[in-house]
Amino acid sequence: GGVSQEQLDEHLDIFGTDYLEFMDNQKEADDDDDDEERKRRKKYRERGVGVDLGVDSGEEIDDDDSDSDDDDADLFGDDDVDQDMTDKQRADLLRLKREKKRMAKEERRKERRLRIDAKRKAQLRRAFEPVQLVENFCTERDDAIRMADAPERYYDWLEGPSAAAAKRRATPKLAEEITDDEEEQAIWIMGKIPAIQAEWFAASAAALVTPGEAVPEEDDLEKKERAILESIIYALRFMKSEKLEPEFIKRYRKDTVSSPAVRDSLYRIMDEDMEWERMTEARSKIESILMEESAQGGGEEAGLEELVTLKSQLKRANEKLERTVKEEEKVQVELEEIEKSMAEKKKGGDDDDDDDLFGDDDDEEAEAAKEAKVKQKESLQSHLSTITTLLTAQAEEVARLDTLCREKEAEPVNGGSGAEGEVVNFATTRAKKMCRDKLWHYGDYSQYVSSMIEYRQVMDMKGYLNLVKEGNEAIKDKTSLLGGAGGAGGKGAKKKKRSRRFDWDYYRTCVSEGLRDICYRFVLPPFRAGIKLEDTLTSKAGFSYDRTLPGDDGEDDDMEMGDPRQWVAPVVEDLKPREFGSQLIDSGELASLAAARDDAAWEDNPELADPLRACRYVAAMELAHEPRVRRQLRAIYRSEAVITTRPTSKGMGAIDAFHEYYGLHLLHNKPVREHFPMDEAELGKKRARLTSEEVKELDAELRKKETNSCIQYLNLLKAERGGDITVQVHLPYSSDDETSSSTPWYKRGPDTLGRDRQNMGNLMEALERVYLPADGDTDEWNEERRKILRMALVNYLLPQFEAETRRDLRDVSTRVGVETAGQNLRDMAMEGPYRPSHLLGENRFIVPTGDLPIVGVCSSNDAREGTFLAAVDGFGQLSDHVAVPGGTNITAEPHRGRVISFLMQARPAAVVVGSSGGVGSRLTARKLGEVISEATERWNNRLIQGQDEDDEDFEDRMREFREKYPNIDEDEDVVWKCNVDIVDDNVAQLFGRSVRGKKEFPDTAVNLKVAVSVARWAKDPLCELAYTWSAASDAGMFGTEMLFLNIHPMQRLLPKPMLLRQYERVLCDVAAAVGVDVNGACSYDHMHGLLTFVPGLGPRKANNLKQNFARIGGTVSSRKAILAKRLLGPIVYNNAVAFLRVRAADKLQDQMLHPLDDSRCHPDVYQRNRWAVKIAVDALELGDGAAQDDEFAISAIRDVMQNSREEVERLFLATKAEWEGVYGPTFNVGTWDPKVTVPTESWRDKVEELDIEAFAEMIEQNGNGKWLSQLTMVKWEFRSPFEDPRKPMEPPSGERLFKLLTGESDATLCPGKEVTGKVVKNGDFGSQVKLEGDVPGFIPLRNLADDHVESAEDIVSVGTVVTALITQVKMDHMCVDLTLKKEDFRKKSSEWERPASLPPLDDCFDRMAALKIDEEKDKEREARLEALRLTIGGTKIGGDARGGGGEGGGDGAPAARRSGKVTRRACAHPAFRNGSHDKLDRELKEAGDAMVGEALIRPSNKSCDSLAIHWMVRPGCIKVIEVLEEDKDTDASVGNRLIIKKEVYGSIEELMGRYIAPMNDRVEEVQHHRKFLDKLEDEVDEMLKVMKKKNPAGVFYFICWSESYPGYVSLRFIMNRTPRHHTLGISPDGFVWGPKTYNNMDRLMNDFKKNPAGPGARPPNRPPGGGSSAGSSMSTSRQGTGNRTDESNDGSRQSRWGARSAGSRWGGSAQPPPPGPPPAFAVPPGQPPTFSYTSNAPPGYSR
Repeated sequence: GGVSQEQLDEHLDIFGTDYLEFMDNQKEADDDDDDEERKRRKKYRERGVGVDLGVDSGEEIDDDDSDSDDDDADLFGDDDVDQDMTDKQRADLLRLKREKKRMAKEERRKERRLRIDAKRKAQLRRAFEPVQLVENFCTERDDAIRMADAPERYYDWLEGPSAAAAKRRATPKLAEEITDDEEEQAIWIMGKIPAIQAEWFAASAAALVTPGEAVPEEDDLEKKERAILESIIYALRFMKSEKLEPEFIKRYRKDTVSSPAVRDSLYRIMDEDMEWERMTEARSKIESILMEESAQGGGEEAGLEELVTLKSQLKRANEKLERTVKEEEKVQVELEEIEKSMAEKKKGGDDDDDDDLFGDDDDEEAEAAKEAKVKQKESLQSHLSTITTLLTAQAEEVARLDTLCREKEAEPVNGGSGAEGEVVNFATTRAKKMCRDKLWHYGDYSQYVSSMIEYRQVMDMKGYLNLVKEGNEAIKDKTSLLGGAGGAGGKGAKKKKRSRRFDWDYYRTCVSEGLRDICYRFVLPPFRAGIKLEDTLTSKAGFSYDRTLPGDDGEDDDMEMGDPRQWVAPVVEDLKPREFGSQLIDSGELASLAAARDDAAWEDNPELADPLRACRYVAAMELAHEPRVRRQLRAIYRSEAVITTRPTSKGMGAIDAFHEYYGLHLLHNKPVREHFPMDEAELGKKRARLTSEEVKELDAELRKKETNSCIQYLNLLKAERGGDITVQVHLPYSSDDETSSSTPWYKRGPDTLGRDRQNMGNLMEALERVYLPADGDTDEWNEERRKILRMALVNYLLPQFEAETRRDLRDVSTRVGVETAGQNLRDMAMEGPYRPSHLLGENRFIVPTGDLPIVGVCSSNDAREGTFLAAVDGFGQLSDHVAVPGGTNITAEPHRGRVISFLMQARPAAVVVGSSGGVGSRLTARKLGEVISEATERWNNRLIQGQDEDDEDFEDRMREFREKYPNIDEDEDVVWKCNVDIVDDNVAQLFGRSVRGKKEFPDTAVNLKVAVSVARWAKDPLCELAYTWSAASDAGMFGTEMLFLNIHPMQRLLPKPMLLRQYERVLCDVAAAVGVDVNGACSYDHMHGLLTFVPGLGPRKANNLKQNFARIGGTVSSRKAILAKRLLGPIVYNNAVAFLRVRAADKLQDQMLHPLDDSRCHPDVYQRNRWAVKIAVDALELGDGAAQDDEFAISAIRDVMQNSREEVERLFLATKAEWEGVYGPTFNVGTWDPKVTVPTESWRDKVEELDIEAFAEMIEQNGNGKWLSQLTMVKWEFRSPFEDPRKPMEPPSGERLFKLLTGESDATLCPGKEVTGKVVKNGDFGSQVKLEGDVPGFIPLRNLADDHVESAEDIVSVGTVVTALITQVKMDHMCVDLTLKKEDFRKKSSEWERPASLPPLDDCFDRMAALKIDEEKDKEREARLEALRLTIGGTKIGGDARGGGGEGGGDGAPAARRSGKVTRRACAHPAFRNGSHDKLDRELKEAGDAMVGEALIRPSNKSCDSLAIHWMVRPGCIKVIEVLEEDKDTDASVGNRLIIKKEVYGSIEELMGRYIAPMNDRVEEVQHHRKFLDKLEDEVDEMLKVMKKKNPAGVFYFICWSESYPGYVSLRFIMNRTPRHHTLGISPDGFVWGPKTYNNMDRLMNDFKKNPAGPGARPPNRPPGGGSSAGSSMSTSRQGTGNRTDESNDGSRQSRWGARSAGSRWGGSAQPPPPGPPPAFAVPPGQPPTFSYTSNAPPGYSR
């Protein structure tokens, strides 16, 4: 990240002249070093051999030779130098030549460097994947960002090449006067940000006083309001012209940006600034369009006159040209005759030689004639030259006039190129059809555009103008065609671009036929209707018919200026609409639509034959697009629109009182306005009557209401995308439709929900008031106008408003959701380091937590994975670890001894256990507590001799102790204290499986990496979050790993760019508040991520800073050294330096550190201006002379800081003593904060004695600016330098711990909900049950049955899987109480208590409809339970149903008999269907994309002991998987053991969670892989061929979905000429390639790169869908289709379990076996096959 000299010169005031001189010397030394290096390389280099990565050195040698030649010329002089020059002139000439040569040499060097860089970059692109170049910042954009002296996050915003960035850079400087445009923008931004609005109105509310109080002056109120606007303006100037980041402005420019709300909303101000620029840019474009249209429309008549004039001029010019041509021909003839005569005369002169001898009397006359001929020839030649010049000029003039005429004829303004009368005729016809004066008014629309403050309003105007333009273009095209080939459609015309709005074709046709002119003979023009509507609805006085338009002088209209008639719809006298239409048809002005059709449909529907129907369409279109009409009607629509939700067929069955969408599925007519901020006018009225405190309460209430409504709408979107509900935005339906229909409103179909049934009364009333004639008209004509209004509303405005409202609801909900997610991340990041229990009695401001060693533990709930303990030192580096094998007890030997030895070696301050082990983590923490107690006891008593231990034994024990722990000091008397706690390891689990983990610990187990990250999380959560951000995606986007963290439940619905941007801003804010140790961040990889979020820096600049640190030795001893070593540019340094801490470290023991380098003070106050030094010296009363010596000044600062720290400790002890003296020993040590809890008058330190305000005022008076906030910061930094604002991490407990360990909450486990579990123990008081997720459950005896129960064994047996209801969730005890009583099962779901964590039911939720649906579902459920009871046939659950004394009520009861037939199952699982194959297919397909990844289960028709899972892999692809049932009670029950490929599942829910869910994860991994293409296999092959042709040496590959085998992946690659492929299977454990399974696709790709030919396993020759990877049973004739079939020949028929008959393997056929699918899942004997098929089967194949 080099810093240029120009950058340093621009910031002389920051660096100073001494530093710049040092830089100059350093630059010269660097240049000398470069020259020496160049000479050395040249000396030892052979000619023609390059040393720079294949760069030919010939060019360099040539350049060097030329340079040496130049040097020789300088040495020996130049021959071209004039010897007559003076010495000074010669010296100046030589100096100039040397300068030119030097510049040429620099240019050659620059070109050479560019060539070398280009070749290096090309080699990088060939050697590395693009994502590797992005991660290592090796792209050209990375270079540009590194070299730019601007904050990295500002690069695209300020430094980019766009016009918007250039405009931002042109922002006025801070000292310049505030412009009107800036003030207008500030007011606009304030209206967009509620927090700033609230502060503005709070200032106004402060002026409201009660009787008896002093009335504040108006100047004070005006100053407060002005200060808010100035804060916005100065904040934008700081960001644009000064390039200061928001975090810097927020903390170090408080005196200028004085508004707290503005400082807290700087990022939002940046966003609104971009929105303002977008709006103003669009507004400027509209103004340009208006000017263009005005010029074009106003110039039509002038264009006609100009065309006639040009034709006349062209005619006269042609006549002149013809005369000139004739004159030229005449002169040429005369000239030729003279030349011929002279030539003959000359020839005749040769015969008269004798006359020369004897003389001739006629010589003088001949000579005179000859001279006359010569003069005449010269005269003619001169005349011919003049004529030629004139001819050329006239020809050019004719060509120019001809071109102008052709252009004029080709212009759309004019018609054909015929006679002048025809031109005027076509132009008149065109102007009549266009009706420009009816559609818009330039003066009015120009004024309206300048007043627009919303982007949507600008887009409305643009849409209207585009519509009018489309119609005008159609008219021009029509008249041009009628005008002949010379018009717009002629040869010389420019071809117009076809409109993209194909839905406007009918409009274009109607307008081109002149219907616009016809319709405005009886309706009001749209722009006048818009003006009337706006004034009527917004003006208190209403609309005035005397209104005139801006710039309207009345000369262009038939009516006088201010004539009321122009604001009233025209009235057609004495004619009815039908008669009017017939008259127009007879006159030829209107084409009859009925004439083109003669079928019965038109006779049955006379509306279709209405001659004015097309006229109404044109009027409705233009009225609906008029911007004022849209604006006013949109406001009415927003105030009346409602939201209604209805459950789909899927939601009807799935949503009950315990479902997450309950309460959202039956919203009826909820007002839309509740989801948006209150109208500004209404809100202003409310605020005007409130005091400042009441205004704050009102704003807080409104913000909370808006947030809840937006989160609710996000849930609606989530439910709608999942296919559970439908969301409709509409106007309320008429009451008649609601009451007359017998169908409940939530079951009404789309045919009854048309827009024409919505209540449009207020919209129609508003339009009729301005659209119908004020003096009245006949009912027939008013009905025609009402038809236009209804058409405009129903067909155009209502659909537009609905789409806009849904989009606005989504946008505002997304913004609130992103802000809420950011707040959740802030809560995570603001959680401070873990504070061990032995420090909880100390205040963190007195005894900081410090860098403590921590041991992290990863306890897996999988017995196949071990438990790891990792010890990290104070810097987070792994120092040691120990592993405990899975399935073993950590407290049993020999593991107990190993763990104790490990703990005694590490002696951590705390042991933290990750929560990912579930309930097992709690047990691990308890066992570790016992082990730690023994370890600490042994360590603390190591020097104590036991009572039964003699001296020799003691010495032997100590000797063994020293050998085992060689780093132990015997004199160490510090007591080792350690405790165990559970912490959230969400981030740690991500690290263990991320690319970062692989890079840092390449050969380390996943759980060990997780344990390391758990310890680091306990040390510094912010550091781990920043580390998570540092990984880049394939697209080069940083922070994508954070999307995998469970930060907000709605984060999957939020746009990723917006979410990541908010996350980055939050981390920037927290990092700025906490500070970053610059030496530690540049030394350790896991801490380096913090530098990314330092203001001014970013990923690239942080990485460059780290590399520069490594270059200079790894550390800096002061902030000033960052400048001295050119590690950062001036602007970046100014932004970042105050947040970079230079802390004391072992490497800096010999350095004298400045105490304020580890504080929040900016160097401006203690290095550049030394005001902090003056404060310290004055506090100690040492005199001004002491501040001049640096060492003495630093000593004074240390003394003042020590005094302030002692004062903080004194105040803490005094506060504690005072509290305990009154309330006893109940003082909360951890909550004491000197900034918050200590009043100002209690401080007694030396700094408090100084008048900081007076000092700041003196500085301001001297012209040095405002520094009060920073001087106040100096005072507090003396007391608590860089105190951590984060509160210590609190170990989870109660509900939070329950959720971490079980993954459940009171919303997922709540009273009344059905759960499935296995009985693990029966006791005297009930049965213990293990629920899913290992959640402990308990069924008391009283809840085992409705009757009295003596023993739990009478009802349930150990190992029985039971379905029970939850009665109580005891989160503190980590237990759930259950019931099996029938009376509890019969209770309606709505009768159970709603969980407290769920939002309350909406007021618009239809509870009666929900109860009715519950009653219907309860009946169905009761029937299923009855069927289940009949199939079980007894009272005991879980007995042996196959014999013995089990299932019946007593001994000797007959066992349930099995029929062996496929029967319906009595299963209440929501994914189970007693349906056919086609029925499940249809259900999945009808749900569309919402069912992708979902699975439905049905009884298989192959066997009574098997089920079939229909799993929708992706849209259009369904895979059917066979499941074997074992341990069935009856034919109607589901097996207690469900088996797929030897894997046993205990229930359907477990099968869905352990089989289907991982498969969905694999599918998602495939679709998000960088090599995945969502294309057909043939398309991928074609791409591979093209890539291979371009680069024959490369091996290219992609993955796509297999077309032959549903649910499989096709790895397609090309090595030679022909593309090849491997088929990859998908399993819950990973991706299957041959005999090997890979846990991720990248590892499979790595093996593929090593061996592209394949793993070597020969796939079995089986038909597609056979007993291979898909496990399907299919005949050999179905190869490649993937469709299941029951047809098979005897010779090739498979058995029930997929094995073939013992005869011929292929049924005796000589045909070679078809290609089979890959051996991904070979079906073992004894297991049913898996059927798979695709919905897109080839023609001719059937199931």
